[in-house]
Amino acid sequence: MRDFLPEDVRRREYVVGIIRRVYDRYGFEPLETPAAENIETLLGKYGDEGNKLIFKILRRGEHEASGQADLALRYDLTVPLARVVAEYQSRLPKFFKRYQIQPVWRADRPARGRYREFYQCDIDSIGSTSPVVEAEQIAAVAEILTTLGFDDYVIRINHRKFIAAWLTQIPVAEDRYGDVLITIDKVDKIGKDGVAKELAEKGYSDAQITGITSWIGEHHGPEWLDSIAAEFATVPDSGLENLRHIVRLTANTKAAGKLRIDPSLARGLGYYTGAIMEINVKDLPGSIAGGGRYDNLIGIFLGTEVPACGFSVGLERILVVMHERGMFPASVDQASVDVVVAALDENAQQAAMETAGELRRDRALRVDPYPDVAKKMDRIFKYVDQRKAKFIAILGGNEVTDGTVSIRNVSTKTGETIKRADAASFIQRALRERE
Repeated sequence: MRDFLPEDVRRREYVVGIIRRVYDRYGFEPLETPAAENIETLLGKYGDEGNKLIFKILRRGEHEASGQADLALRYDLTVPLARVVAEYQSRLPKFFKRYQIQPVWRADRPARGRYREFYQCDIDSIGSTSPVVEAEQIAAVAEILTTLGFDDYVIRINHRKFIAAWLTQIPVAEDRYGDVLITIDKVDKIGKDGVAKELAEKGYSDAQITGITSWIGEHHGPEWLDSIAAEFATVPDSGLENLRHIVRLTANTKAAGKLRIDPSLARGLGYYTGAIMEINVKDLPGSIAGGGRYDNLIGIFLGTEVPACGFSVGLERILVVMHERGMFPASVDQASVDVVVAALDENAQQAAMETAGELRRDRALRVDPYPDVAKKMDRIFKYVDQRKAKFIAILGGNEVTDGTVSIRNVSTKTGETIKRADAASFIQRALRERE
């Protein structure tokens, strides 16, 4: 869990602004939920490993000594959404599309781009089984990444029913599918040999291990689906046609050419039921976005099945990569002020405050009054350097008497004394010339 200094906040707001604008254009509605949920709402939704990472909140007051937990910090934004849909179904449209940008908490081991408190930027579509839903979400996230300047990302896609189909052929007993999914989902971290070793430790036979590992660790172009279709021709619903349909629907979007079929993609969370997606970029372990279809989750709360699909963008990992690659515009990395206004004596402070207000009002400039009387100019210059301000507006006794202000251009180290009424337009014109 971290503090965010001004430059961190500016970068985050820049990325979140783009994410929010794209989500809005795709018709998603904003939603927020509380940081804490009833613990029974969260437990059992993320698999055994996920349950271990939930931050539990101890009972309070007279129950504190019991050491029991009745609340927990939210682990993701999807399960709280499922609770909301179940609770407010009568007030929501038949097809409900929402986005949510809020922090979540996981008691995980911190690593590069991985924290115990981090923001998720989710979209979810409720009420339709159509592959249009998956295609639209993939297109939206691809547009976000393209707008941010990414060009080397890969969208990995798989299907839970397809995983079940090939595990059945190996064969692996259905009640052990979840166990296998948890292990193969680690292939990017531990490799095929690591997966084989873990499966052996769990008691799988050599033949089963060979059957499982022969499919994982490779990415294929969408045409690969056609090459394996005959192997699953007798399976009633292998998920292959659904994947084909999603690929076709994304052909004219920003995601075109970015999709890869990855049989080892399992998405460890236990609630996925259909297509699953992850997005990766070079030089960063793990994914920067991921999601999938979860048609059974809302039914846990509502008592009737409600189709749903979601995609989550990992803000922290995007920020790490963009910072390391120098992808932020110069305007984002600059300090937050255009002008520092300084008074050379106490009698000029009133005029300095008035000037600051005029600069903000007339031209919407970002203005910071130097709070102390500027008896030594080197102190002002040091402050201006810290703020990376572009101009200094200086007022002393002469300026107050004459109704003027001395404007110093920091980059050119030139100055000019002008009427206060002209100061805003003068600075704005000089800023345009710098661009």
